[in-house]
Amino acid sequence: MYSAGLCRSELLNLQRTDIDSKRMLIFIRNAKNSRNRYSLLSETVLKDLRMYYKQWKPKEYLFEGTLGQKYSAESVTKIIRKASKKAGIKRKVNPHMLRHSFATHLLENGTDLRYIQTLLGHSSSKTTEIYTQVGTNNLRSIKNPLDL
Repeated sequence: MYSAGLCRSELLNLQRTDIDSKRMLIFIRNAKNSRNRYSLLSETVLKDLRMYYKQWKPKEYLFEGTLGQKYSAESVTKIIRKASKKAGIKRKVNPHMLRHSFATHLLENGTDLRYIQTLLGHSSSKTTEIYTQVGTNNLRSIKNPLDL
């Protein structure tokens, strides 16, 4: 979810064929407003997906429950909360925070807001601006033009 800026529903609707390892993209079908889009496929995630695929051999959806049905939204939330506790994060974490973090980290690393907008599938840049919560550490590193 984090590495591609996916919503929980987008993650759960991914099909095996949506992973394009040649172009290193993930195809997200019928996202918000029934639009399709592409997002980034991390090389690290691709390695993990290959190991996962060999072990679990999903049939239709990339992530399936024990009976071959779509993995449940509640299970995703439980996994994220368990991982956050294990990492020592005190704050209550939810799946959508990963999408916020993806956008914020891209912005902090210099990615143009328009690219982030495209990756997240937003029709308005105003929506993207809400997602991107720039850390105060980066603000301190900006030189005031008057001081230059």
